[in-house]
Amino acid sequence: MDNLELQKTANEVRKGIVTGVHAAKAGHPGGSLSCADIMTYLYFEEMNIDPKNPKKDDRDRFVLSKGHVAPALYATLANRGYFPVEELTTLRKLGSHLQGHPCMQHTPGVDMSSGSLGQGISVATGMALSGKMYNDDFRVYTLLGDGEIAEGQVWEAAMFAGFKKLDNFVVIVDNNGLQIDGRIEDVCDSNPIPDKFKAFNFHVIEIDGHDFDQIRAAFKEARETKGMPTAIIAKTTKGKGVSFMEGQAGWHGKAPNDEQYAQAMEDLEKVGEALCQK
Repeated sequence: MDNLELQKTANEVRKGIVTGVHAAKAGHPGGSLSCADIMTYLYFEEMNIDPKNPKKDDRDRFVLSKGHVAPALYATLANRGYFPVEELTTLRKLGSHLQGHPCMQHTPGVDMSSGSLGQGISVATGMALSGKMYNDDFRVYTLLGDGEIAEGQVWEAAMFAGFKKLDNFVVIVDNNGLQIDGRIEDVCDSNPIPDKFKAFNFHVIEIDGHDFDQIRAAFKEARETKGMPTAIIAKTTKGKGVSFMEGQAGWHGKAPNDEQYAQAMEDLEKVGEALCQK
């Protein structure tokens, strides 16, 4: 896919996020929207996957460590062909396979159930270690929030991954600067994030998480890095693409009402129209 197609796809993913959260009347739109470009690149360009065979042995693995942004994962999987996009409106509903947090037993394409912050990166580290032990050539990716990395378990996993030189392992931090209670600087300052990962023997790449040229280059560099895991610190905007959600901590875990949903979809339709004119 070229960058324009990736941008169009990411915009469809954002529509799916807003649609799902609105239908559920609950969920986490802000952080889902901020990571939509990263998620789109992973599933449409970077990872070795097959929607028709979600459990194939040699597939690359992805763990959504910040599991509350499940709407982003579901919208990406649906647009990639793992299940119909229409099912996004069943988010969090009784009987749906789209639970509030990812569940590997029920949702095609989900490699690990997650939601308890910090645990995702730990499991992903184990997956990467397994790949090394059995000489498998799959790669493992995990996405964390910059609020999540205040969890001590994150750094235990990072220390282990660096010590074991897991160069088949990529950690992405969705660095949107906001968490449920406000700015990370005000709640529990994790900065400087790049220096912390460097201290745990990670190769560190800093990017604009909405720029597909930078995203593409970062994942290429990660593949070429040998002898150590990679951390991609992606600067993003919480609520990206929806005017009244952008940069607002209040949209961390709140669903739009009908009027707000209409405005959000109008914003995203305008983005889509502009992309079609390029």
